[in-house]
Amino acid sequence: MISASIRRTTGILNHLSTRSYPTDTTAKMTDLSKYKLNHSMLRVKDPKASVAFYEHLGMKLLSKIPFPDNKFDLYFLAYDGPKAVSHGKHRSDREGVIELTHNYGTESDPNYKPHNGNKDPKGFGHICISVDNIQAACKRISDAGYRFQKRLEDGRMRSIAFALDPDDYWVEIIGQNPVEKTEGVQETDLGTYTMNHTMMRVKDKDASLKFYQDVMGMKLMRTSENASAEFNLYFLGYGDVPAEGKTAGKEGLLELTWNYGTEKQEGKVYHNGNDEPQGFGHICVSVDNLNAACERFEQQGVNWKKRLTDGRMKTVAFVLDPDDYWVEIVQNEGA
Repeated sequence: MISASIRRTTGILNHLSTRSYPTDTTAKMTDLSKYKLNHSMLRVKDPKASVAFYEHLGMKLLSKIPFPDNKFDLYFLAYDGPKAVSHGKHRSDREGVIELTHNYGTESDPNYKPHNGNKDPKGFGHICISVDNIQAACKRISDAGYRFQKRLEDGRMRSIAFALDPDDYWVEIIGQNPVEKTEGVQETDLGTYTMNHTMMRVKDKDASLKFYQDVMGMKLMRTSENASAEFNLYFLGYGDVPAEGKTAGKEGLLELTWNYGTEKQEGKVYHNGNDEPQGFGHICVSVDNLNAACERFEQQGVNWKKRLTDGRMKTVAFVLDPDDYWVEIVQNEGA
């Protein structure tokens, strides 16, 4: 049984539902083409400050789900304007959602600080938003008083920036248009933004790519090889593969970062965010048929953190990827 402490820190109660799911999986098999990389969960210290930050980036608070008995609240944010990819959809029928988990009392605890994954022990790296005009978008963030890990003008890479949210999680900013075409343009349209991807470092690229493609049903959208710097990036997701690897306009991608040679190291290399120190919690995949999907995962021989049958919560499961990152599995209520 999943302990109360794990429930408080992972937010597994967020998908509590009165809906019943089919138990006869032969009646409706699961269709991997209908899966969605629904959300990424981050623990936060002060929800007011964090929600305000992500709303400044143009996101909308889709729902707040309080669990006072368990002393935590969940906040789901996503892009939802008329131009948004998933405008008006149920939160489980989307990609590119951010789930913020707030455990009561952290906002007044001077010793509490979520682990951002970029300080040792490393693991989770960042989330990323894509914008229409990167220069104007970064200026707007800076003018509001928010901090940066890397500004556009820093270093050699002049086409990406990293803002810092109130808990020092890195938020990568990329442009949907080439920087030379937006130079000098003063306006940015928040309605065109997308929550593009979530980045995690992986030990063994082959093991991770096999898991996310063969087991989770994702497609490899783009590969960026950086031999001189000894790392590769792999972008995976659901849906159509974009022409010419142009992924900036998509939402809900997973970026796997592989540093050369880590596969040869003994034992675990990266931190999953749920062992101490805690910060990033999980990614979540919503599926068309929860029972059928979990039956398929069982047949695939996955490592489980929580099966559907474990504990009291029968509407959520957690699978472990090769690096022990948690992958939450929930029913797509819009499927």
